[in-house]
Amino acid sequence: MKNLILYFSLMIGLSLWAQEDPLILDLESAIAYGLENNPTVQNANLEIQKAYKERWATIAIGLPQINVQGSYQNFLELPVSLVPAQFFGGNEGEFAEVQFGTTQNMVGSVQVTQLLFDGSYIVGVKASNVFLTISELGLEKTNLEVRKAIIDAYGTVLLAEENSKILEKNKANLESTLAETQMIVANGFAEEENAEQLQLTLSRLNAQLDYANNLKQITTSMLQWILGMPEQTPVVLSQNLEELAALKMMESKNVEPRSIENNVDLKFAQNNKESELLLYRYEKSKALPSLSAFVNGTYTGNSDEFTFTESNQKWFGSSLFGINLQVPIFSSLMRSAKTQKAKLALEQAETELTDTRNRLTLELQMAENEMALALKNYSSSKADLALAERIEQKNKRKFLEGMSSSFELRQAQQQLYTTQGQYLQSMKTVIDAKTNLETLTNTPIQ
Repeated sequence: MKNLILYFSLMIGLSLWAQEDPLILDLESAIAYGLENNPTVQNANLEIQKAYKERWATIAIGLPQINVQGSYQNFLELPVSLVPAQFFGGNEGEFAEVQFGTTQNMVGSVQVTQLLFDGSYIVGVKASNVFLTISELGLEKTNLEVRKAIIDAYGTVLLAEENSKILEKNKANLESTLAETQMIVANGFAEEENAEQLQLTLSRLNAQLDYANNLKQITTSMLQWILGMPEQTPVVLSQNLEELAALKMMESKNVEPRSIENNVDLKFAQNNKESELLLYRYEKSKALPSLSAFVNGTYTGNSDEFTFTESNQKWFGSSLFGINLQVPIFSSLMRSAKTQKAKLALEQAETELTDTRNRLTLELQMAENEMALALKNYSSSKADLALAERIEQKNKRKFLEGMSSSFELRQAQQQLYTTQGQYLQSMKTVIDAKTNLETLTNTPIQ
């Protein structure tokens, strides 16, 4: 009975899992999901948290430091000291052997130190802010790249879905034409070759359809992986390829002049220049003196027995205050060499910044040209598709009326299939070109 109950419970659980509602995603909700769950984005967020901790660790160097130290000693045999024997009434030139102190002692001390001035510390605090900025830029770049990958994967899934739908439609039309042709052949009004040509085309369509259906599953799994979504989660994309392409074309119109000033790579180059400048200042700061202060308090207990926990144990205290001053005088030109090396690195960073700006300016021009070409190809492919559909319909009517051969019909069909693929790809190219522009200028449109 228990096994039966367990069996039904398991079946009910599997049924509920199988009936899980699919997650419906438009492009923006997919991007939002991915920016929260993608492992690369999560790691970039953790890097920022690490940078904050590192920044505080650097700041803490200049704040008060408190150290407590304790020691316990138990002499198994007291050390012997030699003192002149004449101190105890002995002969001059002779030494008496004596033992001083107790067999056990315990010492406890507290020391407080405070950095008063250190040029390298000041530069280090500023450098920690630069390091934090690097982590923040890393997250910004990761978000852009993941967003771009999500859009590409989303569009690829839509492309696969649209391709499957078109192939299904083509297959249905071709099967209808084949059925009519077979009837005509059976009645002796056409040659068997006509039907065989259509069967050959249908066989290739079936192979393409199987491939397209498999590709649709693979691209959906790829999208789920990029989103950080469990593969067993059912997902449905609420937008179609044509709608998404139209949205990107609308966004590309009436936009302000595009600029690379917000580009993440340019920000990295600017931040690298700032980092090298701080390193240069850091090397120069090593020629400055450093000043610190400390306060120390010590208590010592002595006994021949372990009585340090008793209330009558005597403790002898001492304390002191001091200041440490360190002034670098001569390093055999080592500091000078390191300073000059840091200055050369700064000049390299400035050159890299200029080169990055020039490269990104050229990339923006190329991306804008690719976008304009993608729009033209889309318009051309759309017109070509309408024309190819009319040509295929005309050849189909002529073929069924016996006015053209199956070879001519097959050519028209292949031309239509090729044009359909070009039209689908042109929409995907528009989406990719617009996304590339958004990533390059760091202006993702919400």
